[in-house]
Amino acid sequence: MPAEATPKASLVDYLAAERTLLAWIRTGLALMGFGFVLARFALFLQQLHLIQGGLPQEHSGFSLWSGTALIIVGVVVNMFAGWHHLRTMRALDRGETAYPRASVQAVAIAFLLGLVGLAMAIYLVSVRDSTHSGSEHGKETGMAVSKDNGIVQVTSSHSVDETVEKLKGILQAKGVALFALVDHSGEAEKVGMTMRPTKLLIFGSPKAGTPLMQAAPSVAIDLPLKILVAEDEHGKVWISYNSPEYLQERHDLPKELLQNIAVVKTLAVKAGE
Repeated sequence: MPAEATPKASLVDYLAAERTLLAWIRTGLALMGFGFVLARFALFLQQLHLIQGGLPQEHSGFSLWSGTALIIVGVVVNMFAGWHHLRTMRALDRGETAYPRASVQAVAIAFLLGLVGLAMAIYLVSVRDSTHSGSEHGKETGMAVSKDNGIVQVTSSHSVDETVEKLKGILQAKGVALFALVDHSGEAEKVGMTMRPTKLLIFGSPKAGTPLMQAAPSVAIDLPLKILVAEDEHGKVWISYNSPEYLQERHDLPKELLQNIAVVKTLAVKAGE
């Protein structure tokens, strides 16, 4: 062999480089998939809590931001893998079969995933504690609803005016008549008094309410249905309504007619979202 001949890489080297590229592509896709699941994790917790009968809870954006970051990392990994594969192929074409390099990329991703796992463990513990305490509070509130005044409160993510407008839109979409909108704070202002934003919506449907009053005439004192939207001293907006179960017990309504007033729960939850 002439002294100036350049050694060529073998087929095994090229196939090994291709397997490495495919492995990095799988890693990038896994990071993007896991990132998407993580980004939607908070929404899953909220839906699970609602299905279990709890009140809506506000979760931080940790899962959204960390999931988005993982998706970006997965994209970067795939792009870097393609760029590195091209460099490797050129080196093999030049006969550089030995290409020493530290596995910086693999080690960095390993440490990153370790940190993400630790952060998720802390996040899950905090969510579990808040959910547990919220469940206990929900149980206490449920007992108070059935034995005391029957008022259920749901937090709203909007201002009083925005929540009221949202409720009006939902009522209109469902074909439920809005009989009156009482602006308590506005009336207080007219007489020179100060009151935090407080508005009462009175609504209902004769088709749903008439069977209730036929079965138990005393329920007419609590009909039409009412939802109170008010702001507390901390600036937080609450949606309050009479518990359908409380009204059923108070007026001895037939269970099969409970669905005629149970819609108030759905209205309150949707308005607060």
